[in-house]
Amino acid sequence: MRIAQISPLFESVPPKLYGGTERVVSALTEELVRSGHDVTLYASGDSMTSARLVPVCPKSLRLDPQCVDRLAHHIVMLDQLFDEKDEFDLLHFHIDYLHFPFTRRQRVPTITTLHGRLDLPDLQPLYRRYCDVPVVSISDSQREPLPSVNWQATVHHGLSPDQYTFFDEPGKYLAFLGRVSPEKGVDQAIKIAQRFGMKLKIAAKVDSADQEYFQTEIKPLLGDSNVEFIGEIGYAQKSDFLGNAAALLFPINWPEPFGLVMIEAMACGTPVIAYNRGSVPEVIDHSVTGFIVDDVEGAVDALGSISHIQRKVCRQVFESRFSSYRMAQDYVALYERLVSGVPESLTLSNAMGRSSSPSFTLTDLTDGVSVG
Repeated sequence: MRIAQISPLFESVPPKLYGGTERVVSALTEELVRSGHDVTLYASGDSMTSARLVPVCPKSLRLDPQCVDRLAHHIVMLDQLFDEKDEFDLLHFHIDYLHFPFTRRQRVPTITTLHGRLDLPDLQPLYRRYCDVPVVSISDSQREPLPSVNWQATVHHGLSPDQYTFFDEPGKYLAFLGRVSPEKGVDQAIKIAQRFGMKLKIAAKVDSADQEYFQTEIKPLLGDSNVEFIGEIGYAQKSDFLGNAAALLFPINWPEPFGLVMIEAMACGTPVIAYNRGSVPEVIDHSVTGFIVDDVEGAVDALGSISHIQRKVCRQVFESRFSSYRMAQDYVALYERLVSGVPESLTLSNAMGRSSSPSFTLTDLTDGVSVG
């Protein structure tokens, strides 16, 4: 099958540092190529892929100090893509809703994986307008604010097992990996670690939009000698950071659409302590790959039982439910149905019988730029 994967341009594919959507696009693209499909990736020029790369811009926009208007590059990408659309059997978009006016006027089959939160009021009129556009959710919980759109499947994210090292023995610290923002709960992670009496290492980026929050709410909490703020790390450091931890703390304060770091921790054998919000119950098996809790007290209690979690089982669950191979199989089944023109909606599930930092919205595209 001739497939176009259309990635956001904020990060390279795969990302050099933080980047969830682009990491998933990379895992899917590479698995599709290994399976014998003819894949073209529209992405930034510093991307690394075995597919045919269409370098829309020289390098990822977030790390390019010369980039002011991110939206402009995405418009150029879409115009180029639709000039070349007849080369493909299917177009798979990962750029939120930016392309909807284009795809509605084309005959080529398309599918859009929605990687972000959907509970924003501004999205209601947009998805009423484009309720016919076929879309994929990355968790069943992600669908809840928009139950009436044209859902074609739920496909949990997957990653390549070869890219994550398994650590059989737990380390002596707790890990927080991701982004410093109110919804990610780094303040809760600090409270949990302090209450439990274990060192916390924080590997997280701070976006410009969250600088004030970091300075006023988080930085004052970093004076504790048992709290170490590392900053943003890349893929090369992730296995060691996660694998050497006793547990990953995921005390989110929002309806997380998936939470890629949870399966990255599981891939390293590290159990997860997560708040019961968003996709968490779909990803974590309570008392098997971690503990699902409601608050700081629940997390502290769970940490007291963390040694009961078998790290080998965490890795096994990752390989069976959250591998890039399983994800690609699910998508290929969906592609084949869409290309054949079968109209029925289908919910794909993973191997365990279930229906997957960073996603982005149009705000990311227009950050700091006036567009009208």
